[in-house]
Amino acid sequence: MVHLPRRRPAALAAGIAVTALALAACSGGTSDNSSGSSTDGGGGGGASSLIIGTTDKITTIDPAGSYDNGSFAVMNQVFPFLMNTPYGSPDVEPDIATKAEFTSDTEYTVTLKPGLKFANGHDLTSSDVKFTFDRQLAIGASGADDGNGPSSLLYNLDSVDAPDDTTVVFHLKSANDQIFPQILSSPAGPIVDEEVFAADALTPDADIVAGNAFAGPYVITSYDQNNLISYEANPDYQGLLGAPKTANIDVKYYAEESNLKLDVQQGNIDVAYRSLSATDIEDLRGDDNVKVVDGPGGEIRYIVFNFDTMPFGATTADADAAKALAVRQAAADLIDRELIAKQVYKGTFTPLYSYVPAGLTGANEALKDLYGDGNGGPDADKAAKTLADAGVSTPVELHLQYNPDHYGSGSADEYALVKDQLETDGLFKVDLQSTEWVQYSKDRTTDVYPAYQLGWFPDYSDADNYLTPFFLIDNFLHNHYENQAVNDMILEQATTADPTARAALIGEIQDAVAKDLSTLPLLQGAQVAVTGKDVSGASDTLDASFKFRYGALSKG
Repeated sequence: MVHLPRRRPAALAAGIAVTALALAACSGGTSDNSSGSSTDGGGGGGASSLIIGTTDKITTIDPAGSYDNGSFAVMNQVFPFLMNTPYGSPDVEPDIATKAEFTSDTEYTVTLKPGLKFANGHDLTSSDVKFTFDRQLAIGASGADDGNGPSSLLYNLDSVDAPDDTTVVFHLKSANDQIFPQILSSPAGPIVDEEVFAADALTPDADIVAGNAFAGPYVITSYDQNNLISYEANPDYQGLLGAPKTANIDVKYYAEESNLKLDVQQGNIDVAYRSLSATDIEDLRGDDNVKVVDGPGGEIRYIVFNFDTMPFGATTADADAAKALAVRQAAADLIDRELIAKQVYKGTFTPLYSYVPAGLTGANEALKDLYGDGNGGPDADKAAKTLADAGVSTPVELHLQYNPDHYGSGSADEYALVKDQLETDGLFKVDLQSTEWVQYSKDRTTDVYPAYQLGWFPDYSDADNYLTPFFLIDNFLHNHYENQAVNDMILEQATTADPTARAALIGEIQDAVAKDLSTLPLLQGAQVAVTGKDVSGASDTLDASFKFRYGALSKG
């Protein structure tokens, strides 16, 4: 989750960002009925309330203005979707719709359930759906989202029609889009109330809460951003997930992971989710008072290079594309992912040698053979030769930025190691700096950082979600990377129906990007959650959908 992009020309994109996005902790235990069939929202006779703790920060709960995991975590509880993933599955199904299907190669038609309403009593009709997607495109195109919205996910959306109150027709630019149903479940997909939200500007969180503009499993009853949010089960929710198993949820936001760990350990909170340090998770596995639950992975960590402002970048005084490439290649030769994974993350992250994480169809290890010792390890001699052959004097001065509060406290140790590895044999001189997330998320899109840390938590479990946000022209990274051949292959794979041909294309894209190195993949992580012993349901929602839904949790 990672995650924050901008609309692109006939292109795909995604984010949690994930853009960017972090490891977490949450609850686990015996598996609940994944249908969420409790009818009173009170947890089937158990406790009627739960307290969840997190360090994940919210940018905004306006779906057009944020593309990060902390914000999307809130949206998943309170907004409805046309398509969603049931507990335990990565596959999308109709949520507040009765059906969704291609009615032609370029038309995707969704039929809403009748009689839908927002919690404020406003009717939820196809008009709201059209408004939702029209405003996503408008706000993304105008820049009113400051580059932090998910409109780039709607790369293939041409227009939306609402011929009657329950019918929505999406007109697509390219035929046979294999990804579009997934995108409707992504951060671009929360349906908003056209009577509360502005059409061409972001709506303040306070106005959204005051307008009670919710139609998901929960409504927000009290909102103190990044401090405390209170939720109450929405009795009028008619979506796929069913009634929440716990009627009242409080989410407490922590500045320090250590305090989050202490509170879940002492029973002051019931669930800790995103993020605890690897050391804390390792320690909690030995604590009989809590349960540690592991879920399918999907999170990645990587370094972004700004093609304009990095050493020898296009807008620098000594611009030279060949030398800039050599700098990126030398950095790839020097990184020791295995050491970072073991020393900093205690095995909660593993080395990542390509752009699509292991386990997803089409994933390969494109960087492993190209860089370092050819087996995943570093090779300083190779890096030195790469720089010398390109005429690059050493040490290369590199300004590298990381974030200390969004991706967990391990980031400081991670990037201290990265700095040490890059400075091997005096090949680089790294100016390592950190900035807190609220400012960081703005700076990174405005050419402030020549090279910088990001994480990604996927919007949906498909290789496309690790390619389109990053490598299309006008990508979410705003790092000025352009490769028309890569762009065209990404668009092609999204509309390739044959699974074998599509997997081959996904591999070719990774091979091509590995040669360009617009980003440098480092690590792949799992989902982790910690709960009290009497809390159940985390294993149901800590699934391959990569969405943490509070409605699955119960206590007692």
